[in-house]
Amino acid sequence: MVGRNNHGKTNVFKAIEWFYGGKGELADIRNTSAPKDSIVEVEITFSGVQDGLKQISNADNQTKLKNILETNDTMRVKRSSEDAKIRQLLNPKTTKWQKQPTGTDSAFNNCIPRFEFVEATKNLKDVSGFSAKSPIGQMLSGVLTEILEKDQAYREFREKFEALFQSESSGIQAKLKGLSGEVKVHLQQQFPDCSEVRFAVEEPSFDDLLKNFTTRLNDGVETDAEEKGDGMQRALMLAIIKTHADYRRNDALGKSFIFFIDEAELHLHPTAQRQLKSALLELSQTVDQVFINTHSSVLMVDENDKQTVFKVDKTNGATQVTAIDRAGKQDVVYQLLGGNPADLLLPCNFFIVEGPTDQAFLKKVISRFYPAKPEIQIVPARGDDEKQRQSMEAINLVYTPLALRPIYKNKLTLLCDKPDAVKLPRFEEFKKGYKHLEKNGQLFVLPVEKIEEYYPARLRPAVSPSGSAAKRNLAEKVGQEITQQEFETNMKIVFDALGHCWKNAYESDGAAS
Repeated sequence: MVGRNNHGKTNVFKAIEWFYGGKGELADIRNTSAPKDSIVEVEITFSGVQDGLKQISNADNQTKLKNILETNDTMRVKRSSEDAKIRQLLNPKTTKWQKQPTGTDSAFNNCIPRFEFVEATKNLKDVSGFSAKSPIGQMLSGVLTEILEKDQAYREFREKFEALFQSESSGIQAKLKGLSGEVKVHLQQQFPDCSEVRFAVEEPSFDDLLKNFTTRLNDGVETDAEEKGDGMQRALMLAIIKTHADYRRNDALGKSFIFFIDEAELHLHPTAQRQLKSALLELSQTVDQVFINTHSSVLMVDENDKQTVFKVDKTNGATQVTAIDRAGKQDVVYQLLGGNPADLLLPCNFFIVEGPTDQAFLKKVISRFYPAKPEIQIVPARGDDEKQRQSMEAINLVYTPLALRPIYKNKLTLLCDKPDAVKLPRFEEFKKGYKHLEKNGQLFVLPVEKIEEYYPARLRPAVSPSGSAAKRNLAEKVGQEITQQEFETNMKIVFDALGHCWKNAYESDGAAS
């Protein structure tokens, strides 16, 4: 999941965490514009249910779910803030929601993939420090307790401890009795009925022995793990969590896991990011799934059959999560991660247009009619404010860094609206600054001042839309409804500009066409 800060990536993860545990602040996942007492619901659809049922070793849980789901291979489950203690299952026969069939959350969690969440704020001590709930604590308690009970050396240790601290003949026990007697004398002055004070040293429990547990690393210099760099600590934390999953898998009722990693690239060098991705892909080759959110293009660039990239974008306060294809990565890197042409992955060619409306229309048309054409990046030349969008300054800002790249200077294509009186002087200035554009036939100009006026007559609205959202909606609608013949005939200048861009594009293997 890729997107800018404050667009809802972590909120999605936290919502799923709440679905699993029913704990946490609802304010973290409730829409900020909603009333504080409004109901929050998180619904998840699990697929591959029939294969999942086979992995449930608890016969009762398995039978209860089979009786409800029968041959259905999907299962819809939700948790609502109306009663956060339970989750509900949609009965496919009655199409009504009912309480989860296993009665309790813990039992039902054995019927769905186990959940592991690595927050960006989580640090190494949360994972590697010994406690009843930490991954290290659970593994050590489960593995070492059984071993120690059978270990001769540990039994001898307990015998020596008892002789030293608890035996009546022990010197330490004699000293403790003396101290307790003195305390009793002073205590009886206030409470005469107190007949005994006894100090005792109890045998330490296994957890007590491991309270000073530490993790040390040797990467040429041996130190505590907390003294290593942030990148090493992050990598160790993920390695421990993966090992913990392997450990739990051996005795878990459900055998599959889903991992959610917040800002997976945190503290990692690009090379380490690729190594992390490789490890996570390996983890997901069987029944496990891995979800990460990131600001790093490094993690999303390399293709893999098991990989899906989702664009996370906030519009009017609502987070939209959309799966994108390979071509869509260009827009994600440009719009969501950088916004500068220098940040773009290298496409076969660039097609620069005036704004996002033109881009939305052309992307729809290309996906419908020309999917086999060379992969080009359509860049909207929008500025930071309305004044800039209404001038050629936006075009200049986007074009300049690309013009400095000789591999694209004489190949890219520009499509501009007909300049009005305000834009004309800057347009003429722009053409003088880059005379090669007209000389090479790289500059195309519409005969109208905005693309909405260039749509086929049957698709033009009676009233021209105002506002970026309305214009974009119209662009996508026209792009979906226009015919190929209408586009190539009625919008010939745009079609010719695209043809020029494709003709001059690099081939996918890097050789010029």
